[in-house]
This record gives sequence, structure tokens and C-alpha cells, in this order.
Amino acid sequence: MKFVVVVGSVNIDFAIRVAELPRPHETIMGGDLGISVGGKGLNQATACARLGLETHLVGAVGSDAFAEQALAHLKTRGVSAHHVHRLHGATGAASICVAQDGANMIVVAPGANARLTPQHVEQAEALIREAAAVIAQLETPLATVKAALEMARRHAVLILLNPAPVDARVMDLLPLADLVTPNEAELERLTGVTGQGDAALREALGRLIAAGAERAVVTLGRQGCATLIDGELVRVPAFTVEAVDAVGAGDVFNAALLSRILRGHSLPDAMRFAAAAAAISVTRPGADGAPSEDETATFLANFA
Repeated sequence: MKFVVVVGSVNIDFAIRVAELPRPHETIMGGDLGISVGGKGLNQATACARLGLETHLVGAVGSDAFAEQALAHLKTRGVSAHHVHRLHGATGAASICVAQDGANMIVVAPGANARLTPQHVEQAEALIREAAAVIAQLETPLATVKAALEMARRHAVLILLNPAPVDARVMDLLPLADLVTPNEAELERLTGVTGQGDAALREALGRLIAAGAERAVVTLGRQGCATLIDGELVRVPAFTVEAVDAVGAGDVFNAALLSRILRGHSLPDAMRFAAAAAAISVTRPGADGAPSEDETATFLANFA
């Protein structure tokens, strides 16, 4: 199988466990500070690698000590960082609160991610041209994401666009996407359609397709995920597990979804596999909880 190229962010995550997420203007006491490597781009890249895909990351780190930590993490996870650029200044960072039920609040300081340019993407054209797929998110500048998608489209490479953190301007990029994967909040922001009932989801997903996306899958947390196939809503339920930490679960879902599609499975089958992989990931602390293909297959067999 050909390899996957992820164009996206690299962050250092500063996470604190709390009993409940704080309300506005509230100061609370939490547990110990955990420092780890994350960012949507890096998380999706390491999840792809864990699922058995040869994976390359196009991204940026700063000139600080955290950059070395991030690059070492990528190396140990089997992700090629040849196109992860060292730029002057700080590496991206995320401040995370994680509640006992796995819910989280995240604020991101983009750092070097904000300085990843279309020119950096152009330097990876020889790589992207030969890829099986490109994954992009929105923690790097929209112009850079657009350059990556246009390049992939030019070379007939499959494109998965994860519109997170949500930015309404991404609607203009949907004609470049073979598959767009918002969560329920992002779907509402992009389409203006509220609710998770069948009619609402059918309308909202239809609007993404009408805007140019080839296919659209929405993740719905404990309600599973859904897509449109020939105009009909298809739901795939979530798996019930004891959640420890939901940080990075969406990134695992996207990586697992793509891995299954690239192996020739139907979209509903890929969604079920992705839901299982995401369920496994939330039972593990931190954003580095992606399971392997065999782990996910075993998990699914237990639900057969």
C-alpha cells in the first residue's frame, strides 16, 4: 500500500485532570500537570502509523526544547518527520483540562504551526504526488491547508479534510475534499443546522455535499457517527466503554476511518472500525492512545 501524508500541527500538551470542568470565571484545583506531545496533525499521523500505514508529516516545530521532544516522539512512533520544519520561536502548545468522565476543554497557542506556509507544502510536492491520501485539519493557516488540498487534487490523491478547530471559511475548500469529517458542533457551525435527529443530520450533511464535498461523516460522541449514502442517512452506533480521556479520540477516528477506506472497505464498515478505534483510545490517558489494527479487530470481534 502507498503511504499517507498528514499536513498539520505539532503541539506540546499541558494537561491537568480535574473533578469537573471549570465554569467561566472559576478557579479550581486539579491534579498533577502532565506534559506530552500532541496537536491534531501529529495525533493523526501517529494514529495512522499505529494502524499500520506508512506515514509522513508535513508540519513545523519551534526552536525551543519542546521541538526536540516532538521530533523524538514522531521517530519512536514510526512517523517520518523529514518535512517537519524547524522555525524560529515557540513550538505550538495546548492547555487541556480533563474531567473524570473524559470530557475536556482545550486552548491552543499555535506557535510554529501558524508559520507553516504554502511554500513549505510546495517543498513536499514530490512526496504528496506519490501518496495514497492526504489528511489535513485547521490548526495550521487556511492558506497552507488550501495549498495542500489543491496539490493533492492536482495529483489525484485522496483527500480527507477534518475541519477542526472549526472555521467557516473552510466551506470554500469542500470542493477539494473527497471526505470531510466534522464533529456535531463543527457540523452545526458550518451548516447552521441544529440537532442530532435524523432529519437535522440529513439536512446538515446534505449541505456539506451540496457545497462540494464528495462524502461527509459526522462524529456524534456517544451517539456514534453518521453519513449520507445515496441521500439516505446511515448511522453507526458508538461502543460503550469506560472513558478515561477523550483527548485525541477524534484524531484516532479520522486515522482509522482513512486506514479502512484505503484497505478497500465500504464507508459504513470503515466508520464502525473507526468508532471502535476511538472507543479504545478513550480508555487510555492522553492523546497517544491509538490502537493497532489487530487491537481494533479483536475489540470488534468481542462485539460481534
